Amino acid sequence: MAQAFVAQREPKEGEMSKETSGGGIPDGYGTVTPWLISRDSAELIRFLEAAFGAGEIAGSRMHNPDGSIAHVEVKVGSSIVMLFDSYEGWPQTPGFFRLYLEDADASYQQAIRAGASSVTEVTELFWGDRIGRVRDPFGNVWWLQSHATDVPYDQMQTRMEDPGMVEAMRYVQQTLVDALREQGERRD
Repeated sequence: MAQAFVAQREPKEGEMSKETSGGGIPDGYGTVTPWLISRDSAELIRFLEAAFGAGEIAGSRMHNPDGSIAHVEVKVGSSIVMLFDSYEGWPQTPGFFRLYLEDADASYQQAIRAGASSVTEVTELFWGDRIGRVRDPFGNVWWLQSHATDVPYDQMQTRMEDPGMVEAMRYVQQTLVDALREQGERRD
């Protein structure tokens, strides 16, 4: 059973205690804010920093009495992601995330260097985006995507039927199917 958490320290001016502008959604948050539940949130944050340039939000880290992380927030690009450590006996709960980035190719290589494994090499798809996928050391799958080409709507169907684009889509879909089957087999 979860125990009450304690703040690591009081936030300084301009940190988590900042007044909001009202409207029910705190400044800096979107309508959807993902939670990552991990066996080691501190290590996952180190990965996110190295792979995607994430930054822990000052004053957001709180600990349970046993020292585990009860709550922490990081900013990845313009988005906030919340994390906390799982409790003993909880199943692994990997997440699936799409990151729109300036350069999917460079981000893919950076994530691999940070310890991710490849799911899908970066591939251009018919609507003009380049996408790749990696799995972090905690099982989360990250779609790394950048917009490469503006494709006019009247050319979309033609590109979709192009044999090279058909093969690219087949590859992208099959690599995800294979990765998820592999992940399922590891849990069985």
